Amino acid sequence: MRVGADGLRYGAALGLLIVAAGCVPAAETETRPAPRPAVQPVATPPSPPAPPRAPVRADFTLAGLAEQGAAMVGQAPSDTRALTLDGKAIPFADDGRFLIAFDRDAGTSARLVATLTGGREVQRVIAVAAGRWRLEHINAPYRGSAASDADFERRRPAELAEIAAARNMQVDSDGWRQTFRWPVTGRLSGFFGSQRVYQGKPGSYHSGTDVAVPAGTPFVAPADGVVVLAASAPFTLEGNLLIVDHGMGLSSAFLHCQRLDVRVGDRVVQGQRLGTVGRTGRATGPHMHWGLKWRGARLDPGKLAGPIGG
Repeated sequence: MRVGADGLRYGAALGLLIVAAGCVPAAETETRPAPRPAVQPVATPPSPPAPPRAPVRADFTLAGLAEQGAAMVGQAPSDTRALTLDGKAIPFADDGRFLIAFDRDAGTSARLVATLTGGREVQRVIAVAAGRWRLEHINAPYRGSAASDADFERRRPAELAEIAAARNMQVDSDGWRQTFRWPVTGRLSGFFGSQRVYQGKPGSYHSGTDVAVPAGTPFVAPADGVVVLAASAPFTLEGNLLIVDHGMGLSSAFLHCQRLDVRVGDRVVQGQRLGTVGRTGRATGPHMHWGLKWRGARLDPGKLAGPIGG
């Protein structure tokens, strides 16, 4: 088939157009970033309300009995840095609460002083009422269960040293804050503070309260505490002795026990069984002798626990 010159020129031109079309870049399309999702506002949780400020205490608050053989729980003024009673330092808790007590032979007044930051002092003079003490004649040898006076003199120093070491232990317990209860209930057979005479020989005053109950009767913890002494053998006077520290220097002693159910280091709670009542040591019959002591001061258990039937 023949192709005319015009046809050739047309074909060539068409080829050039095709080639040219392949070399021309496609029209650039405008690119835009994809729209971002709308940011949702984050709800901020409301701030917890500020804890209420503790009220500022400008003076002491005291509750309890201000009399020989009794104890008081108090709260020190705000910002107290040191606390003393008759010049002797006494501990206080982080919340400012503290315990003070008055020995059976305490004087007629006591001076409580709080030293605040900066050195300012707040003072309170406490009038201490006198107690009324009985005279009791006991038909038991002064030396207790010791075989002789010489045996008593030989054994007693080590016993007293063991008792002193137990009472000097520092324990962490809030039992002192509790309302005390009687470890056992029954007939009162011996009274705190009574001057005693043993078979005609004068002795020291009675340092606790005696409750007459049958041997083997269980007794319980009057308040929370830590066992600081559990006699491994009977003492001459105290027999099987147990001491529980309630914190802040306050401790209970349980004398003449038949059996002890706790050991040194045990933490006990109010109402927990501690052992059974007996008549070991210097005792004329089975009974529980409960003694309380605060930093050297002998206290009347009835003034902390109330009437034994209450």
